[in-house]
Amino acid sequence: MNIQDSYPNKIICLTEECTETIYLLGEEKRIVGISNYAVRPKRAREEKKVVCSFINANIDKIIDLKPDLVIGYSDIQAEIAHKLIKSGVTVWINNYRSVKGIKIMISQIGLLVGKHSKSLKIISDIEKNIKEIKLSSSKMKYKPKVYFEEWFNPLITSIKWVTEIIEICGGKNLYESKNSKSLAKDRIIKNDNEILNYNPDIIFVSWCGKKFKKEKMLSRKNWNSIEAIRNNEIHEIDSSIILQPGPAALTDGLMIINKIIKNWYKNYNI
Repeated sequence: MNIQDSYPNKIICLTEECTETIYLLGEEKRIVGISNYAVRPKRAREEKKVVCSFINANIDKIIDLKPDLVIGYSDIQAEIAHKLIKSGVTVWINNYRSVKGIKIMISQIGLLVGKHSKSLKIISDIEKNIKEIKLSSSKMKYKPKVYFEEWFNPLITSIKWVTEIIEICGGKNLYESKNSKSLAKDRIIKNDNEILNYNPDIIFVSWCGKKFKKEKMLSRKNWNSIEAIRNNEIHEIDSSIILQPGPAALTDGLMIINKIIKNWYKNYNI
């Protein structure tokens, strides 16, 4: 028996970070179905069948593909997982919400597809980069105040791994107490006076799955008094990069946020 036959050969990825990770591990041949939000790598959409969005899935289509493993993410996909398990499908759901958790997820997927050593190399490269950025950030005399907006109606602030990335890069994120909450409803900002009083130096925006419209933000009452808005420090980050708990957040997402914070620090001669 070939040792590779000991690992799942027909995997369905219900979320994009799973797809990205398996492609990075060079085991994309094992994937038979993906989410319609999967964009990393771009060729995944051309090569694999789309079987779900984030909160909805074509259960019959998934069962017809006869997967030996379905991988999903979080309590939000609990109903999909429940239906598949009741249909006799093996399902693995990770529920990590932190930088550490993302690294654990990469390691676990490496184990699932027989590429644990390669997954540890990916993690090692990520940790090396984080260490270098932390060292650089520690030399900053002032930590810019940061507000990260994940949604606009209602206002929702960032999840834990995003706050951790901002802190790694030298920023101080508003609503640290909310950032540890896994559910979006627990990260709702009920009174934007808190943001006005905080007066952030930098605003990051990543409206999950929706293009940011700057005029919406500028039309909010008294928001034109915010330092970040007066200095044009409003930065959109693609949600496929920063709001997915996978390699993209800890590579491209980390580098984007680090570059913006470092440029701000340089420009304002703090």
